[in-house]
Amino acid sequence: MSSPSPRFDRGHTDDLMSFLTAAPSPYHAVAEAAERLEKAGFRQLLETDAWDGATGGRYVLRGGALIAWYVPEGASPHTPFRIVGAHTDSPNLRVKPLPDTGSHGWRQIAVEIYGGTLLNTWLDRDLGLAGRLTLREGTSQAGGSGRGSHRLVNIDRPLLRVPQLAVHLDRSVNTDGLKLDRQRHMQPVWGLGDVEEGDLIRFLEQEAGVGEGEITGWDLMVHAVEPPAYLGRDRELLAGPRLDNLVSVHAGTAALSAVSAAGDLPCIPVLAAFDHEENGSQSDTGAEGPLLGSVLERSVFSRGGTLEDRARALAGTICLSSDTGHAVHPNYAERHDPTHHPRTNGGPILKVNVNQRYATDGSGRAVFAAACEKAGVPWQTFVSNNAMPCGTTIGPITAARHGITTVDIGIAILSMHSARELCGADDPYLLANALAAFLEG
Repeated sequence: MSSPSPRFDRGHTDDLMSFLTAAPSPYHAVAEAAERLEKAGFRQLLETDAWDGATGGRYVLRGGALIAWYVPEGASPHTPFRIVGAHTDSPNLRVKPLPDTGSHGWRQIAVEIYGGTLLNTWLDRDLGLAGRLTLREGTSQAGGSGRGSHRLVNIDRPLLRVPQLAVHLDRSVNTDGLKLDRQRHMQPVWGLGDVEEGDLIRFLEQEAGVGEGEITGWDLMVHAVEPPAYLGRDRELLAGPRLDNLVSVHAGTAALSAVSAAGDLPCIPVLAAFDHEENGSQSDTGAEGPLLGSVLERSVFSRGGTLEDRARALAGTICLSSDTGHAVHPNYAERHDPTHHPRTNGGPILKVNVNQRYATDGSGRAVFAAACEKAGVPWQTFVSNNAMPCGTTIGPITAARHGITTVDIGIAILSMHSARELCGADDPYLLANALAAFLEG
């Protein structure tokens, strides 16, 4: 290509902080990403409409998932894709179908544990409430796929709290460790008085400005209201919620917007941001569902392609599955592999596991190394300690479901799955630079 890779700097990290604040739920995350893509010239397609083969940027929204792509001038039906994969969900506490509960003069909200969250990090925090409301009537704000009328809601102020038991009533907590029962100990309080059925939904109707009885369904979750912040003597660290994995969604959105401005591309760059990674990806908006395959196939067919063209396009396609990984922890260095110690602000990490918990192989390593070299970005390698179980990502699912070369990468963080995580302040923009170089082909 004649144009250099787009460059991002610390301003990208400043923007990430705004993105995190605007995205307390997967539904908000894709809405925020879509708004940024719209400003870059992308236009939404509805899955229920017929698609044409027009060039330019397009995106599809479904629930908490977003697929966006840019078709350059001259793209053939068998032009390969370059995909950045990520996920929009984070472990948290989610509101149950019958939310109103409480006892002993306390009003509480019944919640269910979503994903592998660190339960203790939700104690004694000021919590807000956000998510998606399904309405009896109205206009959808989160996609138009015939799945009902939706309204996003974000109560970003102290509303809820999960109070910890005082040390006076648990004298052994600092010696024997904190023991939390997921059912009994994690229900937040939000007021005093008698429990009233329908109380929370009536409150949300007022907050959302909808009529009484208009809310017929909800997908709601709590979030810490403390904003992201730079940390450390030299502000070289970033503390914030949902870094896993909105740091990748944000970087992928920025990278796709930037490379689409270049126009002259040998591939079709794609951002695939899925929901439900934290509980297995098995949903219609998760990586194991048909959404990505359907979008890629329809893109090929809308440009006059055949099944042969689809096969050729996917055979040349490469996906970078971008998710956070573990930085070496100074207090628990023995939990890491002794020869692989990723450091914060050391650049993105290549994630390797020979048992296919990550999809990276030697060929994928070469692709990632080339992108980082092109972008002038340092990079590191992560592998788990043999005595510790290895996590996984959407990478192996994407590789197996679609038969495409997939490489697992990300940035190194501490406090993964906490209500508030920690990363290097440089790593988000180093990741964005690498993703942009990759998407250029």
